[in-house]
Amino acid sequence: MPDDSFQYEPLERFGEGLTTRRPWNTAALAGVERLNGRVAMLGFAAALVGEWFSGHGPAGQLLALLRWYLR
Repeated sequence: MPDDSFQYEPLERFGEGLTTRRPWNTAALAGVERLNGRVAMLGFAAALVGEWFSGHGPAGQLLALLRWYLR
C-alpha cells in the first residue's frame, strides 16, 4: 500500500497552480508557452503554404490525404 504522505506536488484547487507564484512554475511555464506559440505559428504558416500550393484549405488537404491513403 503506497504512503499517502508522499506526493510529488501538494494538492491544489483546479487552476490554482497557474495563478500563484511558485518557484518551479514561472520559468518553466513561460518557456513551455513560448514553445507552444512558436509551434502554432509554424503550423499556421504550413497551412497557408499548403493552401497556396494545393488551392484547398486545411480541411480539404486533410480529406485529400485521407482519400489518397485509403485507396
